[in-house]
Amino acid sequence: MMQAMYSHSYLFGGNAPFIEELYEQYLADPNAVPVEWRDYFDKLAQAPGAAERDVPHQPIQESFVQLAKKPLTGQRVSTVAEWESMQKQVGVLKLVSAYRVLGSRQANLDPLKRMDQATMAELDPAFHGLSDADMAVQFNVGSLVGPQKLPLSDILARLKQTYCGNIGLEYMHITSSDEKHWIQQRFEGDLSTPRYDAEKKKRILKQITAAETLERYLHTKYVGQKRFSLEGGESTIAALDHLIQNATSHGVEELIIGMAHRGRLNVLVNTLGKQPRDLFAEFEGKPTMELASGDVKYHMGFSSDIPTPHGPMHVSLAFNPSHLEIVNPVVEGSVRARQQRRKDAERKTVIPVLLHGDSAFAGLGVNQGTFNLSQTRGYGTGGTIHIVINNQVGFTTSDTRDMRSTLYCTDVAKMVEAPIFHVNGDDPEAVCYVMQAALEYRMQFKKDVVIDLVCYRKLGHNEGDDPFLTQPMMYKKIAKHAGVRAMYAERLVGEGILKAEEADSLIRAYRDALDKGEHVEQTVLTNYRREHALDWSQYMGTHWAHPTETCLPQADIQRLTEKFTSVPEGFKLHPTVEKVMNARRAMAAGEQNADWGMAETLAYASLVTNGFGVRISGEDSGRGTFSHRHAVVHDQNRERWDQGAYVPLRNLSENQGDFLVIDSILNEEAVLAYEYGYACSAPDQLVIWEAQFGDFANGAQVAIDQFISSGETKWGRLCGLTSILPHGYDGQGPEHSSARLERWLQLCAEHNMQIVMPSEAAQMFHVLRRQVLRPYRKPLVIFLSKRLLRYKDAMSPIEMFTSGSFRPVIGDSGSTDPKKVKRVVLCAGQVYYDLFNARKERALEEDIAIVRVEQLYPFPTEQVAAELARFPNAKEVMWVQEEPRNQGAWYQIRHRLEGLLNAKQTLLFAGRPSSASPAVGYMSKHVAQLKAFLEEAMSVSK
Repeated sequence: MMQAMYSHSYLFGGNAPFIEELYEQYLADPNAVPVEWRDYFDKLAQAPGAAERDVPHQPIQESFVQLAKKPLTGQRVSTVAEWESMQKQVGVLKLVSAYRVLGSRQANLDPLKRMDQATMAELDPAFHGLSDADMAVQFNVGSLVGPQKLPLSDILARLKQTYCGNIGLEYMHITSSDEKHWIQQRFEGDLSTPRYDAEKKKRILKQITAAETLERYLHTKYVGQKRFSLEGGESTIAALDHLIQNATSHGVEELIIGMAHRGRLNVLVNTLGKQPRDLFAEFEGKPTMELASGDVKYHMGFSSDIPTPHGPMHVSLAFNPSHLEIVNPVVEGSVRARQQRRKDAERKTVIPVLLHGDSAFAGLGVNQGTFNLSQTRGYGTGGTIHIVINNQVGFTTSDTRDMRSTLYCTDVAKMVEAPIFHVNGDDPEAVCYVMQAALEYRMQFKKDVVIDLVCYRKLGHNEGDDPFLTQPMMYKKIAKHAGVRAMYAERLVGEGILKAEEADSLIRAYRDALDKGEHVEQTVLTNYRREHALDWSQYMGTHWAHPTETCLPQADIQRLTEKFTSVPEGFKLHPTVEKVMNARRAMAAGEQNADWGMAETLAYASLVTNGFGVRISGEDSGRGTFSHRHAVVHDQNRERWDQGAYVPLRNLSENQGDFLVIDSILNEEAVLAYEYGYACSAPDQLVIWEAQFGDFANGAQVAIDQFISSGETKWGRLCGLTSILPHGYDGQGPEHSSARLERWLQLCAEHNMQIVMPSEAAQMFHVLRRQVLRPYRKPLVIFLSKRLLRYKDAMSPIEMFTSGSFRPVIGDSGSTDPKKVKRVVLCAGQVYYDLFNARKERALEEDIAIVRVEQLYPFPTEQVAAELARFPNAKEVMWVQEEPRNQGAWYQIRHRLEGLLNAKQTLLFAGRPSSASPAVGYMSKHVAQLKAFLEEAMSVSK
């Protein structure tokens, strides 16, 4: 049968597509192809190198395509010779594939020449059945960019230069053929070799000279002070300059940069143009702006407008805490908001740039979360340019064998099929070259791309460390290393680009400028007004009690309700959703009280029709975790989500604001940080992050501690982010009861946040509208009761929406004679209804008053005092909470309550006993605890 195949020339005719299809079938299931073909493919699979991973079928497919192009001649060579020739050709194509897949393993990436390089047999021609005797033989190159036929020696040389020089490429993990071909055309076309003119080379030298000189100047001027030097990775500055100067030609107008400590001061001065004198003032403890607490110099952000050949580029460096990569999703959120403000659906005018450390990139889970967000509909920013400053040490003293379980620190990026360009940091031209490729790839494919800049760290982690303690051999090599500036200057002198004294003069000029606290030349635009700049002045100096009208006329409520309860003709609602929609119409008409879902929806609808954007994200936000919102409804007769989903709040009026509700990825840390970044750049929108259960915010504690609670006091960053945290003790156990109110309140100071626990539906309506309509931009945290979402007594008559506003304190209306009240019970949240019912059962309305403190911070001192004054004969004031004594609000507001008592009053407490766990897991114990503290709260003498 095999002889029959050869004699009929199936392999050498126009049947390549047919054979390729057969081979694909064979790879999926060998039994799916005829036996003669299975035997043939089995023999190919046994050939040397056929087991090469990742693309086992690619070389064979390419061989068929190329062989099919061979013209038939009148004479037929022997089948044996034919077979051997074909095997050699296939071997060449497999060699090409091997370099594409594995060439980076043999690339010259390590400036210190310490990187272990295992011998890759697949990169040896002999592995593919090719010998020295074949080096002069002409072979078809397949899809290798260049001439169609070349001697094997030339093919091998091109492969080595492209894949094993100072640049190593990883892209064969990408499934898109278009993307792989683009990268091949780009790098194979010019053999991964930059070709810059003299002016460009001089600019590169100038950039790395500035980088090195600044570090050495600081090292001698401010001895022993932390600065997290960039020395060893100076090519980073050249790369960023190249990006800024070239991105505007692609329509980019803003770059938002996120980075941790390493090299940050250098980027501030040499990339963004911060005045050296201002940096020096920070070293000397003289802040350039007065903030409540301020922050260390290597956490500070900055922004500037930089001239480029294609117009100004606005560059912002985000503020960042010591928690390294947590800034990354913050940057992504900020970029998305800026793109939204520009109505940039193509996501090309504003792009994020993230600088990472090698250990942090691989080790911190927030990067996985951020990558996971990158291609989702609600969070995508059109691709991020990642630069890993890979100093091969990691965080402080790590050995790469202890830092990760992968070969490269960048392997995590493969989860989103991002191409990875490894580059030797000692070759600044190659660094700029891959930066250009990264820029063009990002703009072409709207995807993330990673540059792994392999370098070293000249000094210890923070200049005070002695690296010889843990890395003696590495630092012996570093001590002998000339440095990238000296090596590149020598190279340019050798090329005749400049003279040695010219290179030295660059250093002197830069040092002279630093002595004056200035730049060598003006690198930023002054007095430049950007079209899309935000004016934050209207939010400065405002107070939380700023009077704001948040009610709505009845006619507006009915008109909006008619809109958001309507669906397109033929749209089949789920019976439960249809019931909800009908109930909302009745609520708008005043026929029944409004529940929380209605209150929320009314707030959103009224805001978007007035031009304010609303953005809600969380793990079940479209429907609502507790099936109360139904902002997205689904056609019960359509399978596809994109065809069967309808969002009524997007269809209210022609010129309405944007409404976006997102079912987010299952990662609280990255998502909450993202939404913080978004809210910081969108003060005119209601931006909400909703936890599925309130305690799930634990997974985002870094974002809460480092940004939400302290961003303003450290960096002067205002943010109006709203967080909705389900909270309430209903016997669901430790993990679904508490949103950790005590932790949030512990973080409250200097009017940095707003903490509310509303107990009525109308309160939710007013507080959401207040958050946008009032010129006050502080984070709002809503502790939301799950039980009250459908609790009849917590529903509100429509009159509470057409009049009034959010009430920080709700007084007692049960007592007919306030002078008879003996005890005033203060509480917050759903426990009010337990207290109310307990008082009613015991007929204690004349003895006990119940006051709801709906806003726990900023504490409404005047309003609480006014309520207490209504009961002049009450000798006891009791705080009652359903949380354990050591949790909840008690210890955080006790001092505030004590300050309001008169000399004859005593402050008491009732709640669950102190506990290591947020709540008990046994329903019987939960009920017993509830009964006990209610009894204590009601135990007033007659």
